[in-house]
Amino acid sequence: MSLFLRLLEDDDKALALRTALHAVAAGESDPRVFEADPNAFALVPGAPFAYWISPSAQSAFSRLPNFEGERRTAKCGAGTLDDFRFLRLDWEVPVSVAEWVSFAKGGAFGRYYADLYLRLAWANAGREIQCFVEAKVGSATRKIQAQPWYFRPGLTWPRRTNGLSFRAMPAGCIFADKGPAAFVDGDDPESLLALCALVNSAPFGALVALQLARTELAQSYEVGLIQQTPVPPLTTDDGRPTTHAQTLSTLAHRAWSLKHALDTATETSHAFLLPALLQVPGEDLAGRAAAWSARVQATEAELADIQADIDDRCFALYGIDGEDRRRIEVGPGGTLDAAPNDPGEDLGEDDEGPGAVADPAPLTALLVSWTLGVACGRFDLRLATGQRAAPAAPGPFDPLPVCPPGQLQNAQGLPAGADDLPAAYPVDIPWDGILVDDAGHERDLAARSRLVFDRVFSDDADSAWREAAEILEGRGNDLRTWFARSFFADHIKRCSKSRRKAPIYWQLATPSARYSVWLYYHRFTRDTLYKVLNDSVTPKLQHEERKLMGLVQGAGGTPTANQRKEIAEQEGFVEELRTFREEVGRVAPLWNPDLNDGVIINFAPLWRLVPQHRAWQKECKDCWGRLTAGDYDWAHLAMHLWPERVVPKCAADRSLAIAHGLEAVFWEESSVVSRRSSAQDSLADDRRLTTDDVRPGKWLPLTVAQAEVDRLIAERTSAAVKDALNSLLEAPAPATGSGGGRKSSGRGPVRRVPTAPKTDNAGAGSGPATGSAAPDPVMLDAVKQAIAAAQGATSKSEVLAATGLTDAQWNAAINALLAAGTVTKTGAGRGTRYHLNPEP
Repeated sequence: MSLFLRLLEDDDKALALRTALHAVAAGESDPRVFEADPNAFALVPGAPFAYWISPSAQSAFSRLPNFEGERRTAKCGAGTLDDFRFLRLDWEVPVSVAEWVSFAKGGAFGRYYADLYLRLAWANAGREIQCFVEAKVGSATRKIQAQPWYFRPGLTWPRRTNGLSFRAMPAGCIFADKGPAAFVDGDDPESLLALCALVNSAPFGALVALQLARTELAQSYEVGLIQQTPVPPLTTDDGRPTTHAQTLSTLAHRAWSLKHALDTATETSHAFLLPALLQVPGEDLAGRAAAWSARVQATEAELADIQADIDDRCFALYGIDGEDRRRIEVGPGGTLDAAPNDPGEDLGEDDEGPGAVADPAPLTALLVSWTLGVACGRFDLRLATGQRAAPAAPGPFDPLPVCPPGQLQNAQGLPAGADDLPAAYPVDIPWDGILVDDAGHERDLAARSRLVFDRVFSDDADSAWREAAEILEGRGNDLRTWFARSFFADHIKRCSKSRRKAPIYWQLATPSARYSVWLYYHRFTRDTLYKVLNDSVTPKLQHEERKLMGLVQGAGGTPTANQRKEIAEQEGFVEELRTFREEVGRVAPLWNPDLNDGVIINFAPLWRLVPQHRAWQKECKDCWGRLTAGDYDWAHLAMHLWPERVVPKCAADRSLAIAHGLEAVFWEESSVVSRRSSAQDSLADDRRLTTDDVRPGKWLPLTVAQAEVDRLIAERTSAAVKDALNSLLEAPAPATGSGGGRKSSGRGPVRRVPTAPKTDNAGAGSGPATGSAAPDPVMLDAVKQAIAAAQGATSKSEVLAATGLTDAQWNAAINALLAAGTVTKTGAGRGTRYHLNPEP
């Protein structure tokens, strides 16, 4: 036997060393001193230097069978090599089980239950992704592994987290390399649940950690590590669960049910039923939030009791007790079973569901978000009013539903349409998915949300509506303000996971967000933006122009200060609406949404229409830039806009040909060498056909005449789409900032200067060159009027909003006025202000 001293947790190591040595010399115990036989290290795979573990734990590796075997197996699954192309969040794809399969890809720490929020492109048994992977690494099976185990129920775990956690994996799923899976013979649910309890127990976790020779920090729980960890028998010789296994199964099922019940309040979950505040009673929203918090705490307490019971039983199964158990539970430097502080390598923006929230604000935001979902026809209001009963809870390994139970659905369990609802359904639904932020409009979003409050809270709707506004926006504000300024950002966060952002309620707005159009992603058609243009934006602009004319006429020739202020604000708003209409009209002819491309690809051409949310606008603009550059030519949108680029690429990249339905045109599975066309030669890489290229089963490019390639391009090309695309690519930079929505400081109406038309040789976004001819006197006069109307100092953005000048026109005018001494500049940066000097 040898003595080992552990001083890692001591700050004063010299003092700790002297104290420990003194204890050894005196024959006293010290928690920093361990006695172990170095020869026993070899009992553990890899012979880790784990001096702190007990002999009974070490001997488990020789006494008990490994995880792998004994009617069990663990497997590593699929890696895509391009997650952006082949993965989607569950709520951003069309309802098609055959094309998009639920995908277990690790994620955050979570025992027993965790929703699967990703989908993997698996049309035609994954033909496209397998072709792509094969081209990258030589064989699809090097990354798309363990295919015979796909779609079976099992257990899955995040490969890399600070804490090992197994959870049920429903039937019908594919698992990942980052989310490996375990299976039992026969797929028996009781056996799987018993195994789930055991592998989530403290002794199993300790034996896994022992092989890593450390008990802290983030670990990589590889398949091989799990396979060689010892497991006590859970079945009889004839394969039936033992009595111990039956008890563990019952405990694991209860733990799964408790966590699943909390997840019924998560809007993006397969389990979603109702928001948390509608699942508990309370006199007001704050009371309901407190009741939900109490439910969460009670659930967590019961889960802790279940885990303690499981640990007790599993320690007994492993034959570890007394001091040996204490050494495992306490460990050399702390508790092995502590809650992880590094939840995983594949996290999203919002991994805290309602089960982790006690603050009324996020719970209220979830409630208001649900009312918008009801108004759009996404969620079923009758579950909240009692007109429809909640369905029975599923089993842990049941296939995931196409629609969560809270979704408005037809008799076949698919999203409901206009013909699927009874005439007495409590609210009218805009089946084209279009709402507006426009008080008094029949499709006003805030009014539709308020109607849902009326149906749910009845006589208490007024107080609930006011309380929600106070919680979210502060006293004296209303929910319309929150919808306009805050909801979209909150929604993006809630719909973001695994490094993907996929909002499905889209806010297209003016820079000030004084006017917004809201679109529901799952109702998109090619005509959606035309409907927005013709039925919403244009009538709104006409109404506001008439209002402006009335204000000007009512003010007469000598408007008061208040009238000047009101007219200036209305002018700014009208100008915002004109620009908004222009932007919608610019993109409407080319927009052709395909939900298989995912949210951000579909949103990318609309990046100019979200100036109110700079971060999302930047992401969409960046995506649009990559689309334009050809980085995402697998997308349907790329083929729609650039067929002249994408079609020839299909001749050189079979995965692209599969994506666009052109595999049979450009490729064949043959053992005979086929001659390439000149178009294919120019796009393919420089490699030459070898014996590998002609082996049976090898896919080879077909010889396709250039005329046929040209025909394929022509039938996918639209002159109207090309004109619209060129207009979008050449459009000047869009307006930013608060624009006309900001309150004025009492200035009067200012003369607006028309923007000079762009010359034929001007590039996209170009303007007059510096040092050109002197500014137009009309332009100088407009700037002077705008500065004078401010009755003090004003900023560049305020002058631009009042005059309609471009940046180039402003620069020319203000430089001339400063040089002439007509205007004085004070401050710097965003604090720069301009003053009109008195005339001499």
